Amino acid sequence: MNIVLIAHDPKKKLMQNFCIAYRGILSRHDLYATDTTGRLVETAAGLNVHKFLAGHLGGVEQIATQIESNQMDMVIFLRDNLAGQPHNNDYHNISILCDTYNIPLATNVATAELLIKALERGDLDWRALYHG
Repeated sequence: MNIVLIAHDPKKKLMQNFCIAYRGILSRHDLYATDTTGRLVETAAGLNVHKFLAGHLGGVEQIATQIESNQMDMVIFLRDNLAGQPHNNDYHNISILCDTYNIPLATNVATAELLIKALERGDLDWRALYHG
């Protein structure tokens, strides 16, 4: 499965810790991230991550294009809703696209853990049907 990792700056350390904790599961899948998040995850968790541009430099738009093209199977997007984020419309677009194209989306660690456990059990194998 193709899994997208995105984290607002205040949540990047949490994303690193999440990826360390679930390294065994994540290592069996293809990971994609915006540049900074991808580099941090690679360094902290020792996982291979395909990196797009930094979010504010077009990486979010690149991910959106991949979602629209049915290339992504899950998005873990750790958002900081308490602080105003630049480019909020770009990030909001990700959640709209996930809804539109039936891509499982986690926006907090609790939901991310549920999705990762479901992935491990095979509960998300139905995504393969979308790839025809």
